[in-house]
Amino acid sequence: MLVSPAMNAALREARFDGDAPLDRAGERSARAAASAVPKAGPVLSGPSERCLGTAAALGLTTTPEPALTGWDLGRWSGRRLDEVGAAEPSAVAAWLGDPSAAPHGGESLRELVERVGRWLDGTVGGEAPGGSTEVPGGGGASGSTKVPSRTETSSDAQVPGGTETSGGAQVPGGRETPDSTERLGGVLGPGGGSLLAVAEPAVVRSAVVHALALPLEAFWRLDVAPLALTELSGRAGRWNVRLGRPLTASRDS
Repeated sequence: MLVSPAMNAALREARFDGDAPLDRAGERSARAAASAVPKAGPVLSGPSERCLGTAAALGLTTTPEPALTGWDLGRWSGRRLDEVGAAEPSAVAAWLGDPSAAPHGGESLRELVERVGRWLDGTVGGEAPGGSTEVPGGGGASGSTKVPSRTETSSDAQVPGGTETSGGAQVPGGRETPDSTERLGGVLGPGGGSLLAVAEPAVVRSAVVHALALPLEAFWRLDVAPLALTELSGRAGRWNVRLGRPLTASRDS
């Protein structure tokens, strides 16, 4: 299961988020949603202040996971989308139109989706027929990874980070450590189980694109709401996705 973090100032300002913490309103929202967080086994979090702060406000004890780092947008980090668009229109056009482009000097969309995909496939060991990984940002069925999220068909460009308005905290280069996939492999083991992770919206969207084998361009058509649960069930190469449940909603609805 994947849970997207609460709002912060960078999201409200449509800014490529460098590593901004929750604002007071975001923290209050996360605290109010704490009772709606589903039970899970391992609980992970992206290493950004926003993800860690959300996890703490939700009452979760988490382990920071470098593979869940937000999208590395290089020199654009911390700047407003409209500001970058005015200063570098051709670069922004390339970024939005070519999944392999990284004019900001950071991580391309293709690299982001591949990184998150390796992590997702590595959460379920062997050929487990079921078992689920849960991460804030989405929703799903049994034997799935869940992440709070909203999927929309809006054609609007996304804020820096390819998230609703933020790319989240970045790790230099936005790349996982060489052994991160091996270290994560089979987190759930062949017996299955549930894993919960608080992850930046761009990470949640990348997980959905990978899980459903969507064209990379579909990333821009997915919108992840704050404090939403996305569930992914199944295994590598055969994921099912349940999208869009706010944590404030009843789990039985």
